[in-house]
Amino acid sequence: MDTTELLKKVRKIEIKTKGLSKHIFSGEYHSAFKGRGMSFSEVRDYTYGDDVRNIDWNVTARTGDTSIKVFEEERELTVMLLIDVSASALFGTSGQFKSDMITEIAAVIAFSATTNNDKVGAILFSDKIEKYIPPKKGRKTILRIIRDLINHETESKGTNLKKAFEYLNNIQKKRAIVFVLSDFMDENYEQALNIASRRHDIVGMHIYDKSEKELPNVGLMRIKDSETGKEKVIDTSMKATREEYSNWFEQHELNFKTFFNKSGSDVVSIQTDHDYVKALLKFFKKRGR
Repeated sequence: MDTTELLKKVRKIEIKTKGLSKHIFSGEYHSAFKGRGMSFSEVRDYTYGDDVRNIDWNVTARTGDTSIKVFEEERELTVMLLIDVSASALFGTSGQFKSDMITEIAAVIAFSATTNNDKVGAILFSDKIEKYIPPKKGRKTILRIIRDLINHETESKGTNLKKAFEYLNNIQKKRAIVFVLSDFMDENYEQALNIASRRHDIVGMHIYDKSEKELPNVGLMRIKDSETGKEKVIDTSMKATREEYSNWFEQHELNFKTFFNKSGSDVVSIQTDHDYVKALLKFFKKRGR
């Protein structure tokens, strides 16, 4: 993609998503996330009615007096976007790829965070870490994220969520709100997710195409696994074939929801031919309550 075309696409996405963030999502984002982060402030003597879970046992043992940790709301939050750029994101049957919707949703979240004066960063991953954009404030960082999502040439085709969470744990020491945008066509990431969720507030955003959920009945079809490159011909007129395909999708979706729910993380599922604005509004309002 040449520079002129790239800048036009970036500008088009900025105009659309920045407008949504300013007029629709900024208040909802604020209600859902602002002030939820807590940072350590001081230690004081324990008084009746204090939460015993906040007792500082090290100070108590050293001084002989029961002491308690005092926390205060963090005025500035950090938002990290974990974005799946594997080959499976380059799939779509409804006028856009999954990667197109992922880019727009990432931009909406980023502009909403910036409106609230929060830092925004991103980790682009496949089955390796493709790119790390350190969290910073301002429009410049968001435009870099959008530009990289549009123009990034993925080095690897596979998906490895485990590596993405492990990298997040190593690189992001301060507590952050982490949005994971992926189709979650992967396994064996539960433990890494659990570790990450102890430090960060994580939201899994499952982006999928309708034909992944339900294979259309169109007779013989040649399909290709975008990540492995393997091809085969299947007969979609056979009910057993469609059910097998549907069960495969449902198992990945079940893993996604089970893993995230067990870790105490939030989940959102959005189909590419549906309105992501409604889905995000519903999620932010639920979080706000």
